[in-house]
Amino acid sequence: MTTILEPDASQASVLQAMLHGSSAFGDMEALRSHLRDTPNEFAVVIGPSVAAEFAAEFAQWARVQRPDLGVILLRETVDSSALALALRSGMREVVQARDLAGVTTAVQRARSVASAIGQTLMDEAQAAADAAKAQVAAEAAAAQAAADAPVGQLHTVFSTKGGVGKSLVATNVAVAMADAGHRVCLVDLDVNSGDVAIMLQLNPTRTINDLVGFSGVIDDGAIDSVLTKYSDNLSIVAAPIRLDSLEQATAEDVGRLLDALKLRFEAVVVDTSGVFDDHALTALDRSDTIVLVGTLDIPALKGLKLAINTLELLNFTKESWKFVLNRADGRVGLSVDEYESTLGLEANATLVSANEVLNAVNRGEPLVRAFASHQNSKTLARFAATLAQSSSTSDTSSDHGGRKAGRLRRRKG
Repeated sequence: MTTILEPDASQASVLQAMLHGSSAFGDMEALRSHLRDTPNEFAVVIGPSVAAEFAAEFAQWARVQRPDLGVILLRETVDSSALALALRSGMREVVQARDLAGVTTAVQRARSVASAIGQTLMDEAQAAADAAKAQVAAEAAAAQAAADAPVGQLHTVFSTKGGVGKSLVATNVAVAMADAGHRVCLVDLDVNSGDVAIMLQLNPTRTINDLVGFSGVIDDGAIDSVLTKYSDNLSIVAAPIRLDSLEQATAEDVGRLLDALKLRFEAVVVDTSGVFDDHALTALDRSDTIVLVGTLDIPALKGLKLAINTLELLNFTKESWKFVLNRADGRVGLSVDEYESTLGLEANATLVSANEVLNAVNRGEPLVRAFASHQNSKTLARFAATLAQSSSTSDTSSDHGGRKAGRLRRRKG
């Protein structure tokens, strides 16, 4: 449809007679009200009686608010000032008021332009809708792929007593799993005195504290930058080599790192400090298996008993616990049965005192490689195989033994 703005009633009648089906209005307010109610309007003919400034103001409004609306200006004389006014304000055409054929032709062109603009807007809207649907579908597919992707298991080695062989167990279990063909990452969270790198004779250039430089964004690049390769299947994240580091990785950084590592490796083995610090709690929260390590002596027994009490207080279920008893020699005065009875735990693996253990540590070589036929090496390899087997079978369960939604919800009421 076509709308006419012309205060002069006689002039408006002439234009309406020429433009069949058109609507005529004598003032701008009535015109704007009409356009709000008729979104399909394609042309507005501004009669010669309308002042130039009002015509320009309306054309500028239409150019922004209704780009499909063609504004046609009628003037008694089409001179340079009228053309300049139309150009500045965005009018579609300027026609001499007495040129009735020219007015009709201008309206027909406005209809064609409006139709083309409308089709373009529809195409753009459809394209935007299609793009939005495609984005939603891609995000859903990515989310489904992430949900379907295999997630590695996290095994945290823990003890509140130093010198019991915690790092020995962590490094040898990780190496044994890797040598068996599993992709493994060994993380040293003992940020004050971690020994993993030295026990594997590595000189890492980057450590876990380098996560600070990524400002909490732990992506593939951040992970690659802190990994040190030990073998084809084993990488490590080393503890800091300096104690005076100005910047230290936060528990949030560590949590994001562990979550990301589980998506890249079949198994993540974490060596911790001898206390329930923030890093250890972060790892324990994400653990599928908690490997407790102790030795056959009273101080270690006391420390392990305190650790067990704390884990129970935090509601870590015993089903996720494994127990490795190191230096299990009867000559120290305690029996294995007495030790297990006091703890209420049965040892999943027992290691004996042996010079080969110290020799391997001093050489910076894993026991399971340096003395593969030794009794302790075979025990550690079997224990690693048990963890690997539990990793493969627990993939079918969404709620792993020791891991709930968050440690704050583990506290008993």
